[in-house]
Amino acid sequence: MNIAPLTQILALSSGWQVAIVFTLGIILLVFALIFFAYIGLFVKSYLSNATVGFSTLIAMRLRGVPASLIVDARITAVKAGIEIGSNELEAHYLAEGNVIQTVQALIAADKANISLDWQRACAIDLATKGTGKSVVEAVRTSINPKVIECPNPESGRATIDGVSKDGIQVKARARVTVRSNLDNYVGSALEETVIARVGEGIVTTIGSAETYKTVLESPDTISKVVLDRGLDVGTAFEILSIDIADVDVGENIGAKLQESQAEADKNVAQAKAEMRRAAAVAAEQENKAKVEEMQAKVVEAEAQIPLALAEAFRSGNLGVMDYYRLNNIKADTDMRDSISKGEESS
Repeated sequence: MNIAPLTQILALSSGWQVAIVFTLGIILLVFALIFFAYIGLFVKSYLSNATVGFSTLIAMRLRGVPASLIVDARITAVKAGIEIGSNELEAHYLAEGNVIQTVQALIAADKANISLDWQRACAIDLATKGTGKSVVEAVRTSINPKVIECPNPESGRATIDGVSKDGIQVKARARVTVRSNLDNYVGSALEETVIARVGEGIVTTIGSAETYKTVLESPDTISKVVLDRGLDVGTAFEILSIDIADVDVGENIGAKLQESQAEADKNVAQAKAEMRRAAAVAAEQENKAKVEEMQAKVVEAEAQIPLALAEAFRSGNLGVMDYYRLNNIKADTDMRDSISKGEESS
């Protein structure tokens, strides 16, 4: 009997058995690691009556969701009497929401008897992402109203300045008490809009006052007028009150404006006068040129006289005696002119 083939068959089957045993060992090791990695979370959730299935914990691992975070958030909610499924918590985490803060906000709203469901809380959390606010702060502001300084001290301005009808500047500073409006929080304007609207209302109210004394005597009229304008429409807040913290008198803006206008009018008048002076100087120079031209014409005409006399002599129209009489008349006229000029100078 040939024993070699049988030996080869036994050796081959032993190799397969070793490979199978090795593979099963690895599989069992992986399952053991997974079991010990998540058994603690499973037991923790089970003992807290917030059970999260073992398969769900493993699926979280595959989806890249931190199972411990979801389990802790679910336990926190269940212990507060709020039932939130692990799927909802996972979905909010995958949407880049803050799961713990959203659960805390939901608990705070429930304890304060404020109507807030999980979907709205998630929406508020996602809406406040990147704004420096949080859903917890929104709920807390709804429970305990907050005070907003107007103007914002971080803006570098200490007061809101307005000018009454008599031209006097009035400086005011207000404190706005607001409460979060959770129903309109998503997609609504935040504190900056409230501050801007209140500032606009204060400036308008001061500007409509007949005199600054009216504002100083009754600063509450500012808050009443501003509050009646419904400035919280389209914002995430409900304005409870507007209190004028400080009112002071500033500069006389009307007088400064009149002074500036007078200075501008003076400059315009001076410019127009300079234009008229320049025109007069030009006209004077033009007249002088005309005088020079007329004098030149006179000299030219006088130069023709000797020629005319010579022609008169030649033609016999003028005699010698006539010429002498003409010279005597001219000499007499020159003498009279010199005498009259002497008397005027004396």
